[in-house]
Amino acid sequence: QAQLLESGGGLVQTGGSLRLSCLVSKNVFRTYSMNWYRQAPGKERELVASILSGGRINYADSVKDRFTISKDNAKLTVYLQMNSLKPDDTAVYYCNAGQIHGFWGQGTQVTVSS
Repeated sequence: QAQLLESGGGLVQTGGSLRLSCLVSKNVFRTYSMNWYRQAPGKERELVASILSGGRINYADSVKDRFTISKDNAKLTVYLQMNSLKPDDTAVYYCNAGQIHGFWGQGTQVTVSS
């Protein structure tokens, strides 16, 4: 059974940093592209960052040069390092494997105060 368990969310001031972690079950981690999505109140869920199967990394324009996605194969963990946070980054962040029709974590709240 697929399991994705996020941690690391919280409250931070504008300009601060947070690192999200997602512990993934082995078969899922080794099979699927890994992604971070976010959903702000009243908005659609959006793709923030991806590590594709071949290792290519993509970012949403809104987070380029501020966020970094990475993964540790030994720890079966995907990370999202978020720097220079802005109030617009406030959202529930979801770890995902395999994109929209794949597997999802429970989400972790990130709140950036102005």
